Amino acid sequence: MNNRKPIRRALISVYDKSGLIEIGELLHNSGVEILSTGSTAKSLAAAGIPVTAVEEYTGFPEMMGGRVKTLHPRIHGGILADQDNPEHLAAIAEHDIAPFDLIIINLYPFAKTVASAADFAECIEQIDIGGPSMLRGAAKNHGSVAVISDPSQYGLLRSAIHEGGFTLAERTRLAMEVFRTTAQYDAAIASWLGDQLEAGDEWKAAIFHRIAPLRYGENPHQAASVYANATSWIEPGIAQAVQRHGKEMSFNNYTDADAALRSAYDHSEPCVAIIKHANPCGIAIGSDIADAYAKAHACDPVSAFGGVVATNRPVSLAMAQALSAVFTEVVIAPSYEEGAVEVLAKKPSIRILTLEHYVNSSIEGRPISGGLLIQQSDLVDASGDDAAHWSQVSGGEISPELLNDLQFAWRAVRAVKSNAILLASNGASVGVGMGQVNRVDSARLAVTRAGERSQGSVAASDAFFPFADGLQILIDAGVVAVVQPGGSVRDEEVIATAKAAGIAMFFTGVRHFSHA
Repeated sequence: MNNRKPIRRALISVYDKSGLIEIGELLHNSGVEILSTGSTAKSLAAAGIPVTAVEEYTGFPEMMGGRVKTLHPRIHGGILADQDNPEHLAAIAEHDIAPFDLIIINLYPFAKTVASAADFAECIEQIDIGGPSMLRGAAKNHGSVAVISDPSQYGLLRSAIHEGGFTLAERTRLAMEVFRTTAQYDAAIASWLGDQLEAGDEWKAAIFHRIAPLRYGENPHQAASVYANATSWIEPGIAQAVQRHGKEMSFNNYTDADAALRSAYDHSEPCVAIIKHANPCGIAIGSDIADAYAKAHACDPVSAFGGVVATNRPVSLAMAQALSAVFTEVVIAPSYEEGAVEVLAKKPSIRILTLEHYVNSSIEGRPISGGLLIQQSDLVDASGDDAAHWSQVSGGEISPELLNDLQFAWRAVRAVKSNAILLASNGASVGVGMGQVNRVDSARLAVTRAGERSQGSVAASDAFFPFADGLQILIDAGVVAVVQPGGSVRDEEVIATAKAAGIAMFFTGVRHFSHA
């Protein structure tokens, strides 16, 4: 049984005119009567496509610079009339209204206008009124009307015309896309206007589009998918990366790659971060990206096996050659030098991703049962990263090299899950202790992993030492300088321990706790 509904009459009003003429010609050649508005009607007419202007049909001119043109009963009556309802058919016949079978509308580019830094008045003018009204009306009445809301759907329209019209299932799918489009559009407007009124934190809306289903989540029995944001207040990130080679990304690959990006881009120098189970097993800066990778890998070669690697510089051929000798799940970089991808791709399973532009997000969100936590990123105030703002509470003058290592360690420890202790030397982590329920265990873990490299290293603690015992473990291992937030009720006890050992200790006054 053929349940396709023929297309006899169409209304077209589009801002984005890509593909317009081709679609107009196809509709005309298929015997479809076309009504149109403003510049859309002019474009169709200029191409020799017969078109009736909306104002000619309604008998009411466009006015107010185009703000009023389609908000008329002869338009909305034709869109909303249920063509299977005798009462509706009688009503439109009485008022000389002809029903529409097809609506083609796309909206004013509000989000792009905001992104262009246009002034307030121009952004307001790009809030479409008639477009969303007609789209929603047609979507509600999808039993009678097919609605095209984006040029990407023109292929579906071509197929439908050749097949004799849209099926009900196809019209229903198009209606769903309309409501998603208008929901996203309204969310963008509400969020922007809230920001203008400094009331943006009172209400948050986010739209996410599914990129792909994943094989499973953190464990094989958990279903999972990956979604990309389509909301202006959420910066792009790992979800927008382009995969160039390798197996499909997994749930855990995405979470580790996200952590690796945030860690690598926390540094202005060439930096490599190697992440395993959301924690770093190596972070380093270097003279170039190959040097940074070698230093990061040396931190914990055992844990780096099967890790995720992110860089804040293009992957060089030298880095690719070194990386290819180590089993690595994912590598993500802004780009790759000539030949680097080919070297890496010799391993069929490695996932090679490119993310050309990345900036650490200024906000962070975390789902909780029944709601969402949103906070400013730890990077919003990075003044504590500069040693010029620190207070030295023990020890004498230290070398510029040690101070640089302390600053590196303090930035790098931000990537480590609390309680976090990171030992560093020569611009590289040499031992990391993380995720323990007390700082003493984290200190033990860091020095154990560092081994002999603890001698002469510096240490960063993401939060204060509540007692001197954790600090004493670092001192006994040979750490010569420590940076920590300070602020414990036992700070004087901790300072006395550092003075007795003759090590330099600095207070930042800023904490780097990270639980997720």
